Amino acid sequence: FDPRHYLGTHCYGFPRTGPHRLRFLLESVKDLRETLKKKGSNLVVRKGKPEDVVRDLITQLGSVSAVAFHEEVRELL
Repeated sequence: FDPRHYLGTHCYGFPRTGPHRLRFLLESVKDLRETLKKKGSNLVVRKGKPEDVVRDLITQLGSVSAVAFHEEVRELL
């Protein structure tokens, strides 16, 4: 979770992520983790700037051959 997506405002003073969306996201991640565990896998969840978190995970894991990511689409104003 990138804190920059959940703090501050987006447009017209509305929160970037309201309480209902945040609860939905947290419940979805929890459900995904539980589903993966039932299949013998797991889900790594971290909070922080992705450029820092991914670097730290690669350092911890040691042997990483590829990294894939997705960039959030931003509205054009």
